[in-house]
Amino acid sequence: MGRVSLLLLVLLGAAFGAGGMWLAERVAPSDVSTANKTQIERVVRDYVLANPELIPQAMQKLQERESARAIGGDRGQIETAYKGAVLGNPQGDVTLVEFFDYNCGYCRASLPVIRQLVAADPNLRVVFRELPILSDESRDAARASLAAAAQGKFSTFHEALYAAGPVSATTIAATAKTSGVDLTNLPDDADTEIASNLALAGKIGITGTPTWVIGDKVLAGAQPLDKLQEAIATAGAK
Repeated sequence: MGRVSLLLLVLLGAAFGAGGMWLAERVAPSDVSTANKTQIERVVRDYVLANPELIPQAMQKLQERESARAIGGDRGQIETAYKGAVLGNPQGDVTLVEFFDYNCGYCRASLPVIRQLVAADPNLRVVFRELPILSDESRDAARASLAAAAQGKFSTFHEALYAAGPVSATTIAATAKTSGVDLTNLPDDADTEIASNLALAGKIGITGTPTWVIGDKVLAGAQPLDKLQEAIATAGAK
């Protein structure tokens, strides 16, 4: 085990309360250069084997810190809704951002959770960011959705397209018709918006949908109501 790796493990372990401090005190003496390498490696190995849950916990904390760092400079852009692609209170004091794909079943399953969040919190603002990564049809759906947003019909189109099942040219056209969206009037910046969202996702480390951004926190995958409420409460308290 190299010196840098050892120190990293100690620092990560120290994030986990008394147990982590026990490890830090034993493997990070004041003068690391004179420490007995074999003894240090044995203590670290024994501690980690006895507490294997520290590994995923440490990785999660590290990922959260990296995500927060990545979000930092782009938070304003991430939380700025594309025209009408927003639900809840447009002036809300907490913003929940969902990166989504219309071909994503987990995004569809998250609709009731979003409705409950908005109904329960009058100060919540929900921003939707198109992330069409699952198919070519996903990109066509994203363009149509941006047209709906620009025409003030995002919510109606959004719900109806998910209700229509797997995305296809037929379901997109049918949903646009029932929602009153003119697909011959696609926004000139639709592809630019999609490219921007893809770039933001890559910078933050988003690899799938749905992914949620709340404050400086990133949550990947479908989330239960209480988990999102907890994240929203934490963001609102800062």
